[in-house]
Amino acid sequence: MSTVDPLLRITDLAIDYRTGHREWTTAVRGASLHVQPGEFVSLVGESGSGKTTLVHAALGLLPPAARIRSGAIAYSDVDVTGWNDRRMALVRGNYVGFIPQDPNTSLNPVKKIGQQVVEAVRFNAPKPGNAERHHQAALDSLRTAGLKDVERVFQQYPHELSGGMKQRALIAIALAGKPRIIVADEPTSSLDVTVQKVILDHLVRLREELDIGILLVTHNLGVALDRSDRILVMRDGEIVEQGPVDQVLEQSTNEYTRRLLDAAPTRLAASFGARPVRAEAPYVLRARALSKTYRLRGRGQRRDLRAVDGVDLAVRKGTTHAIVGESGAGKSTLASILVGFTAPDRGTVHIGDTELTGRRRGRLREIRRHLQFVFQNPFTSLDPRFTVGRIVAEPLHAFGLAPGRAQRTARVVELLAAVALDESYLHRLPGQLSGGQRQRVAIARALALNPEILVLDEAVSALDVSVQAQILRLLVDLQAGYGLSYVFVTHDLGVVRLVADDVTVMKDGVAVETGPVERVFGEPRHPYTRELLDAIPGTRLALAGPG
Repeated sequence: MSTVDPLLRITDLAIDYRTGHREWTTAVRGASLHVQPGEFVSLVGESGSGKTTLVHAALGLLPPAARIRSGAIAYSDVDVTGWNDRRMALVRGNYVGFIPQDPNTSLNPVKKIGQQVVEAVRFNAPKPGNAERHHQAALDSLRTAGLKDVERVFQQYPHELSGGMKQRALIAIALAGKPRIIVADEPTSSLDVTVQKVILDHLVRLREELDIGILLVTHNLGVALDRSDRILVMRDGEIVEQGPVDQVLEQSTNEYTRRLLDAAPTRLAASFGARPVRAEAPYVLRARALSKTYRLRGRGQRRDLRAVDGVDLAVRKGTTHAIVGESGAGKSTLASILVGFTAPDRGTVHIGDTELTGRRRGRLREIRRHLQFVFQNPFTSLDPRFTVGRIVAEPLHAFGLAPGRAQRTARVVELLAAVALDESYLHRLPGQLSGGQRQRVAIARALALNPEILVLDEAVSALDVSVQAQILRLLVDLQAGYGLSYVFVTHDLGVVRLVADDVTVMKDGVAVETGPVERVFGEPRHPYTRELLDAIPGTRLALAGPG
């Protein structure tokens, strides 16, 4: 046991949220953790487990409706529990740097990156300094965060940077006060796997070079296992397990931890089993030479963005064709063309023997009965004012199917049962459902018209790993039961291994590689495909084998 005081120590912390005039509900109970100098610690758990509440308490960022009921928070053995915001401001930045989850909401869109980093430098400076010194310190911070061409980045606005560059800008702001510990709250959850790898590699490098402690908050157990020295698992406000990575991975006896481990894509493959070979099945969807160019305007300039460039795609009945690639690769534009939401500049789409492209609106609507779309975020794609029953019944009503109320209700109950939801959900609103339940409702609605094909655009990317596993298994079961064909858009190659028969890899609007999943993953021919495969997290979990 180290004799050095931990950089951060939380002891038996209990946190409540006000739910009424005199009513409180407990969000965190009896939580304890510590982070030593040069140590990488991960706090893992699903949405709602209390992870963010715990770290916000440590940073003095709890909302007014929350209170610390008991326990203690200490930095280098200095108890800061109950400190007001003015006193905590002396700790934040100078001692602890914070990297929030979403740079799109954390960076000021109307201020240049350099100005925002300079503000952090100036605020955390031990004594007043001149503008030139602050400017130079901000450039140094951007370099330390791993950004190239920092003079140019200094003059850019957030919207002019990629997602990975914006996240590095947040790291630069967190480093501006030369902190001894960094708290990173889901810093890579919205990033592509390759960008995620770069950011995590850099955090590890900072830990080694600056001897800072890192507390990573994440729901991605694969990421935590690959990067951490120790892991803490949180559930329903309690830390149910903690220990060195090897101990948690190989000796865990906690049922919830084992469930998280077994739900990771690298562990699920064995339970999903081999996919049936359908090489002789007829094609239900074919796309030829699809292209789409957008004309962008800004700052008095015009330029063309070729979102999709000469892409071919073929899907056989009862199979899943995955489309993978980083953000901006053209995946979602291609999916939108396939379902007729976006008209291509060139190329054709056929459903069976019927051409979809160039059809008039009325005919297009009829064809779409055979081709349904499942969006990424079920919360925004479901009308919050409609009950579940009305949402699922809407396509039936729109197409004149099951005309009687009793018939529609019976059909809706049947559809809900197909996605493992019972009649009690009929009168609930989307806001009363979990993320996984909302996605099940979205799938039930998509199935209402008995389609042959579902196009799923990042349909599981926003879900916790255990809920993701449930939805993936549901999709596999529905495919087997209904003979469905899927076009599965995703940036998660670990998921592709589980559910896809064929895969198309896209980069900058071009299909750089396509073929059976076994061949593309086993013998990738394009350097970009190899780069994506190398970036998949969960290596230690895969090597450990099934639990």
